[in-house]
Amino acid sequence: MDPGRQAMIDGWKSPLQGDRRGGRDRERDRDITGPRFDSTNRISKAQRPLPPKGTGANSAAAGRYLTQDQQSEQFVADEDKFVLQQAKKKADIRVREHRAKPIDYLAFNLRFIDTDRDVFDDDDADAEISILGPEALLESLGEAQLRELDEDVRSYHTLECNKKNKEYWTALLALCADRRQKLKPQGPEGRAVTSVASDVDRILSPKSLAQLEALEKQIKAKLQSNEPIDTDYWEQLLKSLLVYKAKATLKNICEEIKAARVDLLRTRDPEKAKELEASDGYAGEAPALGPAGSSSKPASRPSASTIDSANSSNAPPPGTARFAAVGTEDFSQATKALYDREVAKGISEGEEIFAAEEEVPGVSKPLWADKYRPRKPRYFNRVQMGYEWNKYNQTHYDHDHPPPKVVQGYKFNIFYPDLIDKTKAPTFKIIREHGRRKGESLAAAGSEDTCLIRFIAGPPYEDIAFRIVDREWDYSAKKERGFKSSFDRGILQLHFQFKKIYYRK
Repeated sequence: MDPGRQAMIDGWKSPLQGDRRGGRDRERDRDITGPRFDSTNRISKAQRPLPPKGTGANSAAAGRYLTQDQQSEQFVADEDKFVLQQAKKKADIRVREHRAKPIDYLAFNLRFIDTDRDVFDDDDADAEISILGPEALLESLGEAQLRELDEDVRSYHTLECNKKNKEYWTALLALCADRRQKLKPQGPEGRAVTSVASDVDRILSPKSLAQLEALEKQIKAKLQSNEPIDTDYWEQLLKSLLVYKAKATLKNICEEIKAARVDLLRTRDPEKAKELEASDGYAGEAPALGPAGSSSKPASRPSASTIDSANSSNAPPPGTARFAAVGTEDFSQATKALYDREVAKGISEGEEIFAAEEEVPGVSKPLWADKYRPRKPRYFNRVQMGYEWNKYNQTHYDHDHPPPKVVQGYKFNIFYPDLIDKTKAPTFKIIREHGRRKGESLAAAGSEDTCLIRFIAGPPYEDIAFRIVDREWDYSAKKERGFKSSFDRGILQLHFQFKKIYYRK
């Protein structure tokens, strides 16, 4: 065998190479499958160290490309941002053109501190637009409008990413839910909670947001402890605390909005800026809202006549022109605001406007007449009419030829915003003429007895009376028939229906 080949098999170097290199011995432990070393002909090269991951042009190029899931997420986020911007733009336009809905006023109110808004959409006159405060706006709406507003607020809350804006919509959701709960008929438990509402309001209303958060932690700790406590009471207190916490959050945000509006007005109109700074930053009157039940989705552009009628300062809310004007007396701005807010609710099916005002019997000049100018309170009352399908009516009438409508109840809304002594709520009493007592009837056959209901308040308001049907009231808390007697925010509300009498054989 060739010596060189034998040497390769044995792991030695070729003797010829050894002789050629001066007889130097080579290592015999090299890999026989590796390339042969040849000083005159290099068949391999040293490998360079690989660059660390995350550096260099390749990693930068890889960062520019997103996976399919990441691209989908980015697309959805961009689409949500675009939808939110368009919703805000449309709300601004509707407010400027005096055809806004409740959600538009809430969105427009936030734009003054919204860092994500498009500055090219700003209008110099926006700071001068007077709108109703968020809480006052919620209180001016009925159940159907609050249900629609709740859906619109949830849409903004879902799309919003800004932290401050998110807090604003979260607080509004809590207040809207609380307002809807208060409008629902209350059972025995609800009436029990209402009876201590004034105590809860006295405890929680003066506290700041930080104090409410600290109190929330204490109540949660007490509920989680093993102490013997009234769980129902503390859970109800915690529920009320969350509402007041939302009010405090909203109050802080509204203060920031007011400060931003004042800064905008200082360069444009310093006098108006001072007036705005001295006030709470919002209007005292309810805005002219769009038709009830209309959605917050984009609507068709109104005609010129529609915009002109909406811009008119004396135009009544839509659908209420036939009963908006009730007199020519001079009322305060607070009374006008309460009246317009109630008129904006309109009338439901089966209701009619009730204004059967009577002279108050045996009234004399009040003792305080020399100190305050006496004035009659303004009111907006409704009478509920319907059919009674008793045995006689079922025999002689049908649905195509119904019987005459009869009075089934009343809804009195009387406004006392300027009471001197606000600690004493107005009251009412029933007056029956000719010595007739409760339950007695002196009316002729086919007619009903009537009586006077007299509303009594302190200065500067005179007493006022109305003639109503004298029947037994229904004090139950059934749905749509609940009895309501309250005085809140300058409005005396007395809603009641008559008991239905069922004849048995």
